[in-house]
Amino acid sequence: MGKKGRARAQSKRKQSKSRQTLFMIGGGLLVVAILAFVTWRQVGGAQALPADAVADPALGNAAGPVEIVEYGDFGCPSCRAWHNSGVSERLLDEYGDQVRFVWRDFPVITPDSPKAAEAGQCAGAQGKFWEYHDYLYEQAGSLRSDALKSYAAAIGLDQNAFDACLDQGQMARKVQANEQEARRLGLRGTPGFTINGQPLPAPPSYEQLVALVEQAQ
Repeated sequence: MGKKGRARAQSKRKQSKSRQTLFMIGGGLLVVAILAFVTWRQVGGAQALPADAVADPALGNAAGPVEIVEYGDFGCPSCRAWHNSGVSERLLDEYGDQVRFVWRDFPVITPDSPKAAEAGQCAGAQGKFWEYHDYLYEQAGSLRSDALKSYAAAIGLDQNAFDACLDQGQMARKVQANEQEARRLGLRGTPGFTINGQPLPAPPSYEQLVALVEQAQ
């Protein structure tokens, strides 16, 4: 073999070794990435509470014959408008002994909606879901995590407990279970509603709810 042939052979061997080295490095990095992802999922999963361990926020008579459930999103302009219309307050004032009004999360409108939903449930863990709910719809300008924490301070929550709940994703399973339920019911937008388990075709007016409540009793 001439000098040129030996040079080509050496070049090929070097290229082959380089490819092998790159494959080994790439494979090692992939394994590390997989292990890191699995570890992250295990840590996050360990912090999250089981969905059935977190009670639904509710108003009215727990034993009332009519249960109205709102599937809402804190990033939803239509949900904000429905809240500001005062329909639920009027209904509870008039039929509070007959109605149980329940909130469940359906966070699908903005990228920040799922974390805002968790924040609401974290406030609920301190007995102040509705105060936090009202603050988000009436005064909040952002749903980023730092803003969500500042709202907790504004309504007097235990800041350390709230921050830990939000940062650790303690309410993630609850929020995910609520969203899955809304999808199973076939709800296509927010706010979505059911009355005694039956989905309504659109957000109801006060008059429509009154008629439905009287029919359902």
